[in-house]
Formats: sequence, C-alpha cells, structure tokens
Amino acid sequence: MSEPQGEGTERSPGAVREDMVELDQSSSASRYEPRRPTLAKGEGEGDGDEDHGTGRFWAGRRIPAAVVAAVLAGAAGLVLYDVSAVRAEHPAMYWRRWLADRLATVPLDNTWVLVGSSAAAAVGVWLIVLALTPGMRQVLPMRRGPSRVRAGLDREAVALILRDRALEVAGVQSARVRARRSKVRVRAISHFRELDDVRADLDTALGAGIGELGLVDPPGLSVRVRRPKKG
Repeated sequence: MSEPQGEGTERSPGAVREDMVELDQSSSASRYEPRRPTLAKGEGEGDGDEDHGTGRFWAGRRIPAAVVAAVLAGAAGLVLYDVSAVRAEHPAMYWRRWLADRLATVPLDNTWVLVGSSAAAAVGVWLIVLALTPGMRQVLPMRRGPSRVRAGLDREAVALILRDRALEVAGVQSARVRARRSKVRVRAISHFRELDDVRADLDTALGAGIGELGLVDPPGLSVRVRRPKKG
C-alpha cells in the first residue's frame, strides 16, 4: 500500500448526493496567519531566545562532498605521480605537456577557454551555496522541550495531520493539503452546508492544529472551499 505524498494528499470518504450539490455559492477562500505559540508559565525557563534562533537542520551533503573529494584526490594523486616521475628524470606525462602548450599558445578570449572558465566558476558558486545553506527544507524544526532534544517534523507528516483534521469538519467531502515552510495551502470540497461556514470551521480547526504541532515558526494558512464539479 503506497502512502500519499505530503505535497498533495487527498481522500474522499463518501459519495456525493446529487441533491446536495445544487447550492448557490461555488467557492469560499481565506488566509490565516497563526501567531507564534506561547509557552506556559514556567515551561522552557532558561531557554531564553534559543528557539527563536533555531534554523533549519543542516544536510550532510554527502554526495557533493564525496564527488568533490574523489575528484580532488584523483587530480592530486595524478599530479603528484607526474611530479615524482619528473624528479626521477623521467619525461613528464603527455597530458601535462599538452596542457602547458595549450595554456601558452591559446588566447584568453578563445571560446573553449571562456566556456571552461564559466563552467568552473558555476561549479564553484554551487559548492559555496551548498556550504553556506542548511538544506533540509523538507523538515520543519520544532520547539525544544524540557528534554532539550532538538526535533523536526517532516512536511509530509504536517500535510497528513492537517488533512485528517480537515476531514473531521462537517461538510468536507475531500481535502488536498500542500505544506510549505511558510504556508499551508488547503483546498477542500464541500458537498453540504454553506461554504463560508465550512471555511470558518476549517480556519478554526486547522489554525488550532498548526499551533499544536509545536513548530518554531508556524506556517500561515490558506484555505479555499468549493463545490464538487458537476458531471
């Protein structure tokens, strides 16, 4: 059994009655920005502003690090072998003589020189960005409790939790949730009740649900409710 994806989850608990579809309003939308949850008095004392400074989890970058290390190790080993051979009065390897000749004769405005230097610069910028950014955008950091353990919640889990909350609201037939770092977008289909009432209940239920997740920076909420398509 495959698990639904967090970037777009949907479930339909029941069939739609035809006499419920013929309602006047076609859609209702709102945006809600939850305030940062406040800890109870005495909870987390001594933490100061530590949660405020908690950023994303840092990725290991194992694949880029392994590729760079392998390339540098291979190049360094090849150059060291060639230098040692020259010191032992053996001729330099062909690739080094060819490279020295090309660097001495090819002008700097040559097309291949420009392409090669641009590619090397792009790779260098990419490596610098990887070194300076944390990555792990899929994991949302949570507030630290008394145990001082730093935890995170995957965005797929956030989407599934809020999707289940949305389906508990009366009148919601199905719901699709997209969880981002700064915004949770909910698209629900309602087959009975006034859409404004359903949307207001969704705002309340999902706003409370976001607050109960214990995230350091709770995302905003965008809710849209519509009728099922006729067909």
